[in-house]
Amino acid sequence: MSARVDSWIWAVRLTKTRSQAAAACRAGHVKVNGERVKPAQAVKPGDEVRIFHGGRERIVEVRELHTKRVGPPVAAEAYVDNSPPPPPREHVALAAVRDRGAGRPTKRERRELDELRGRRS
Repeated sequence: MSARVDSWIWAVRLTKTRSQAAAACRAGHVKVNGERVKPAQAVKPGDEVRIFHGGRERIVEVRELHTKRVGPPVAAEAYVDNSPPPPPREHVALAAVRDRGAGRPTKRERRELDELRGRRS
């Protein structure tokens, strides 16, 4: 028995929508057993699925097949997560936050932001 890889990724809640899962496959962000796959590629229990989504790589081993979206407790039992732990929050780059309604940054502010980001010498 097998299931489409995009359908399975969506069913076990690795992506929010099936279209996101299919787009990740088409972009080459999904690998099954080390090979890039198309959305219709079949997966079966025992396969290793690697998906780069949301800024991190998830490495999972298929245990159960689902084609319909299931709840989080059932989804957690459908795969074995071998992913590396996410980076600590202090190592994640902070995004510049502007006050609401402040408008576009001025040239001076842009230069200061570029210096903070290390893009300017």
